[in-house]
Amino acid sequence: MQSKKKILCVDDETINLLILRKILGKKYEVITAKHGEEALLVLGKDPEIELVITDMNMPGMNGLEFVREAKKQFSNKKYFMLSGYAITEEIQEALDTGLVYEYFQKPADYKKIDQALEEPGFGD
Repeated sequence: MQSKKKILCVDDETINLLILRKILGKKYEVITAKHGEEALLVLGKDPEIELVITDMNMPGMNGLEFVREAKKQFSNKKYFMLSGYAITEEIQEALDTGLVYEYFQKPADYKKIDQALEEPGFGD
């Protein structure tokens, strides 16, 4: 039996991490971090993480700052953004340049998230 793909979920709100773990945990091994700095440490310790979903608004570095830094060190991962706000010009640019693969607005459509994570090429 093949082991589950690993996904890192980054959000400063514990309830959002619990929801993501409950929903995505059926298909993935879900690892969580409460902010960008912690997420960078987690990525450094676990090279098997393939996918990353991050909140945009967090204390310290925001989601885009985290992804920019993470991509420098871990360019082989796929990064997704989750936020309660509409797409800003900065987020649209991140999507257009491929920094972030897809953007999900809260309240999240978890079926859409699941479909995006299942797209071919992830983990290949």
